[in-house]
Amino acid sequence: MAYIISAFADEYSPDFDTQLKALKENGIAAIEPRNVSGTNVSALDDEQLNVAAQKLREAGIKVSSIGSPLGKIKIDEPMQPHLELTERCCKIANALGSDKIRMFSFYMPKDRKPAYRSEVLSRLSAMLDIADRYGVTLCHENEGGIYGEEPEMCLDLLESLGGRLKCVFDMGNFALGKYDPWHAYSLLKDKIEYFHIKDGTKKMEIVPPGLGEGRIADILADYAKTADRDVYITLEPHLQTFAGLKNLTRSEFSYPYPYETEQEAFLDALGKLRGLI
Repeated sequence: MAYIISAFADEYSPDFDTQLKALKENGIAAIEPRNVSGTNVSALDDEQLNVAAQKLREAGIKVSSIGSPLGKIKIDEPMQPHLELTERCCKIANALGSDKIRMFSFYMPKDRKPAYRSEVLSRLSAMLDIADRYGVTLCHENEGGIYGEEPEMCLDLLESLGGRLKCVFDMGNFALGKYDPWHAYSLLKDKIEYFHIKDGTKKMEIVPPGLGEGRIADILADYAKTADRDVYITLEPHLQTFAGLKNLTRSEFSYPYPYETEQEAFLDALGKLRGLI
């Protein structure tokens, strides 16, 4: 097997042309699109989508997965608009040549996760029904504040939905949430569809890959021993100069490694990731 590097290239530049140029110049053949020149990938209209698809074809860049915001709403918010967004994201995935969409499992009120389990499963099942019609696989990312933040909660979702929902394994998110990434990996190993690469510490520090407690090298090395297919690893370093970072991370995070530009931060993270694999 081989690991294929993809990236959230909006962490290099908000401009889509610049994103694609940087990927080509740095030998990265895939992207997980999230923001396309200031527009979230889920909000692209048909004209914008056609332009993006054409630019990807011309650049020879594949779409490893759609970096959607699906599931990033509160559990008590209305679901029908989100089901419509799910269908739109599936159409976007089809148009961009991807069979995967990254998504989440809804923000929870504090200390009330068990009470919402049935509602989470019901909502995810409805989203999966839509994805099935488009031949798209929904891939759940572990993130702070959602139902599937904890390793055991992730496992519960993946098993309860009969394997229809897959796992995007983010070591850094587990470390930042004060969970043991290796324990999480041991629980979720056979459910992993692909990886997100960021690193962090239990002190709530976001750091370059390999410099935190995510055990990225150990996990990737172990997974490669038994994997029977090539697997995407998407660089998502979340270092402090990334434009729009504050909209994606909690305010209590700190960034002990300073960079002068977002380009410098992205390229340093890329170099460190390549060193780990």
